Amino acid sequence: MMHVSVPTSISVSDYLQRSGLVAQYGDLSPQVHAILVTLRSYLQCVAAPKVQWQYQVPELGEGGACSLFGELTDTPYDLSPILGGQTETNLIALQQLTKIVTFYRENSGLDWFGIYQARPNVDAQQVLVKLAYYGAPSRAEFPLTAEFAKASNNSSVGLSGRAKVINDVAVYLGTGGEYYTCDPKVQAEACLPLFDQSGKIVGIVDAEDFNKHVFTADAMALLVAVCLTIPAYLP
Repeated sequence: MMHVSVPTSISVSDYLQRSGLVAQYGDLSPQVHAILVTLRSYLQCVAAPKVQWQYQVPELGEGGACSLFGELTDTPYDLSPILGGQTETNLIALQQLTKIVTFYRENSGLDWFGIYQARPNVDAQQVLVKLAYYGAPSRAEFPLTAEFAKASNNSSVGLSGRAKVINDVAVYLGTGGEYYTCDPKVQAEACLPLFDQSGKIVGIVDAEDFNKHVFTADAMALLVAVCLTIPAYLP
């Protein structure tokens, strides 16, 4: 099959090796390449969407845990300060990321998906900040620290660059796995890293669903294609 050139971070094979997914799912390259072509066409053809600069977030529980499900803060989270303002460059970046989120929603059917970038927050702390997403309100920033990573898949993947795929949260917890619970309805989760062209970790994606065993090989090929495309559009 002929592969159309698409804007990606690193090669498909390199991504699968670096993230550790090849050991779990084998060589997904043919499926990923096909999806990349479709995604590229989608990004070029779809009109610029409305950007969400602010979004609601849940109250944080003791120790900063996202344990107060359903209780939202009075003040929405504002992306403008951490990105350096609502500039034209940031607007274009968020428009492209929003397109990718929509593409993923239309093709995956999963209940929740978010794109996070690794960058310093306004307090000069290194975090993963949620730039675009769909689904229920969720935490805006995840600390990129070894301590927080002990209970957070997002932070763990953001530090290690190794994918974390849980197809049955209850079984995972039953075997002693640490899990940061924001929405008790979530039964499956996949956190995958984002790499720039040099291989540096620049963020993550987080996909969740209210059903078990949704992360099949085909589902992961879609998620990998998205991960390879996102870094080129990060602000």
